Amino acid sequence: MAKKILIIDDEISIRNTLRDILEYEKYDIEEAENGKLGLEMILQNDYDIVLCDIKMPEMDGMEVLEKAQESGTNAQFIMISAHGNIETAVEATKIGAFDFVQKPPDLNRLLLTIRNASEKSNLVTETKILKRKVSKSMEIVGESEGILEVKEMIEKVAPTEARVFIFGANGTGKELVANAIHKLSNRSKMPLIEVNCAAIPSELIESELFGHEKGSFTSAIKRRIGKFEQADGGTLFLDEVGDMSLSAQAKVLRALQENKITRVGGDKEISVNVRVIAATNKNLKEEIANNNFREDLYHRLSVIVINVPTLKERKEDIPLLVDKFLADIAESYGIMPKKIDPEALSLLQNGNWSGNIRELRNVLERLIIMSDKTISEAHVKKYADI
Repeated sequence: MAKKILIIDDEISIRNTLRDILEYEKYDIEEAENGKLGLEMILQNDYDIVLCDIKMPEMDGMEVLEKAQESGTNAQFIMISAHGNIETAVEATKIGAFDFVQKPPDLNRLLLTIRNASEKSNLVTETKILKRKVSKSMEIVGESEGILEVKEMIEKVAPTEARVFIFGANGTGKELVANAIHKLSNRSKMPLIEVNCAAIPSELIESELFGHEKGSFTSAIKRRIGKFEQADGGTLFLDEVGDMSLSAQAKVLRALQENKITRVGGDKEISVNVRVIAATNKNLKEEIANNNFREDLYHRLSVIVINVPTLKERKEDIPLLVDKFLADIAESYGIMPKKIDPEALSLLQNGNWSGNIRELRNVLERLIIMSDKTISEAHVKKYADI
C-alpha cells in the first residue's frame, strides 16, 4: 500500500511541485493550504508523513507540529522553510519533527528523507502493534475468588516500593503478576528485567546478575553489564529464585541491603536503584530447613507475599481463559476464531491441568490446528491429554 503524505503549505506552486514529484514516486498525496486546515486533516485521518511549511499565516508549522504531537499522531513530520536556521531545526526536532529541509528542497535529499521517515513510520506502527499484542498476552484473566484476591493485592502493592515474593506452581502465571506490578508502579517507564534463575548454570548466575570485568574468567573477553545495572531505576524480576546458588544468594542479599553491587572480577562498588520481585515454584520453608535457601534472603524478599492459585483451584475461570486463548491464537495464525461446543468446554473445565494455564493454552492451540470450524467433544477426547 502506498504511503500517505500530507503537504501543508500556503504556496500553491510549492504544493503542486511536491505533489508532481511524490505522485511520480507512487506516494498517495493530500494537500492543505494552511496550518489550521492541515491540523484538522491530521486529527481526522492517518498519515504516514507530513511535509509542513513553517512560515504560514494564522497557524504556523511549529504550532501545527506541536498540536499534532499532543494528539498522539503516528505521522512523521518533515518541516520545510525558506527561512530556516539551525535554531529552528533544533527546536522542531525537540518538539518531535523527524527532519528539517530548506526551500527550495534538493530533490534527492528530500526523497531520501521521505524514505527514511517512511521506514521510521513502519517501525512506530509495528512497535505499537507488538506492544498491544504483548499487553494482551500479559493480561490476567479470571473472576474467581483466588484471582480477584491476586488482582487486589497487585493494585495495593504496585504503587509502593515494597519487595514482592510470588509463589505458585509452574504455568500458573507468576510472570504475569510481576509484569502487572511493574506496569502499575511508579517505575513503569523504566525497564522490567527478567532473570530465569533456573535456566542459568550456577557458575554463570553471578555474572548474569552483577556483570563482570574483562578478563575476570576465561571467556570474559569484554566487560558485561549485569541485570541489576540494566534494571537500575526499574524492576528486576528474579524468576525461580529458589534455584539460585547459595553464593549468588549471599551477593543478592548484600545488594538488597546496601543498594550496591560489584561486578565479578571487579572491586568498584556500583550503586543501583532496583525494585526486586521474586518468584518460585518451590516450598522455600523446606528449602531453608534443608540449607538450600538463606532464611535472611527469604525475609528480605518477602515483604509482600502473593500466592497464585493453580488452574484446578480456579476452574470457574477456564471458560474465560478458553475464550481469550481461542481469540489470541487465531489472531497469531491469521485465521477466524474457532467456536467450541459446550460439551467440549465442559471436558476442558473438568480436566486435571497439572501444567496449569500454560498447558491449557498449548492444548487449545493443538485443538485449533486439528479441528475444523468448531472444536467438539470428540476433538478434546482425541487430542487433549488431560
